[in-house]
Amino acid sequence: MKPFLADLAIRSAPLTFVFLWSTGFIAAKYGLPYAGPLTFLFTRMWMVVVVLALIVMVMRVRLPKLVDAFHSLVAGFLLQTLYLGGVFVALSHGVPAGISALLPGLQPILTATLAGRFLGERVTALQWGGFALGLVGVLLVLNDRNVTMTGTALGWTASVVSLLGITLGTLYQKRYCGAIDWRSGNLFQFAGSAVVFGVAAWLFETRPIDWDIHFIAALGWSVIVLSVLTIALMYWLIRRIPASRVASLFYLVPATTAAFAFLMFGETLNAPAIAGMVLCAAGVFMVSRGALRP
Repeated sequence: MKPFLADLAIRSAPLTFVFLWSTGFIAAKYGLPYAGPLTFLFTRMWMVVVVLALIVMVMRVRLPKLVDAFHSLVAGFLLQTLYLGGVFVALSHGVPAGISALLPGLQPILTATLAGRFLGERVTALQWGGFALGLVGVLLVLNDRNVTMTGTALGWTASVVSLLGITLGTLYQKRYCGAIDWRSGNLFQFAGSAVVFGVAAWLFETRPIDWDIHFIAALGWSVIVLSVLTIALMYWLIRRIPASRVASLFYLVPATTAAFAFLMFGETLNAPAIAGMVLCAAGVFMVSRGALRP
């Protein structure tokens, strides 16, 4: 029975990752009314550092070498500072949660383009077809022009920054951080991001926090579930499957986020959006079936 459960857990890991990652946009929407985006992220980062430091000490995890610590800081800047910072700033400047998931959802196209050059991964014709199908699906999910016209120029710029951060961060993590223990590596990643967000919050925000129960719930979920469990799961996936295949999972994030928004905030989904969800799922299936070994 144990081998069956282990195999089930492994097979369900990608969809579990999509589900958990998508909740990040919902948690951000709940938490941002009670703190500025940079203040929220600074608070989140240092709390994650405390949790990871305890894990490293209790489990006696060896700290990375100097060069590995440097690579962890760079990966953290891309995956935590640029990506999360872009998402939170976008949400705080009027970009809806579903739309803020759209641009990072385009990550597979950039990752597939760059993976061959930097990682030696070959992207097959079937995978390219899956990427194209997923792109069409993403555009269908978030097709409401009244929604896409919301948000400020800064918000949309931040969304583009988040796309660049998650794309380059995934590739950098795959190439340079694969052998680093995720616990100690993440400790450096979040510590570096905490410093950056702390300085940014001090420079650009007044830093008040309303410790409402909604903020505490959003912060707790962000720290434990998103920044520890989900990030660990993402790195586990990056180490075991090609980067282009990991990236394809992000095609499911906008659709999943839109579904959460419908269930939790009453945002309706029209027929093209539902069709888009089906196309996203089909695109991920094609990418997974067409994956080749590096």
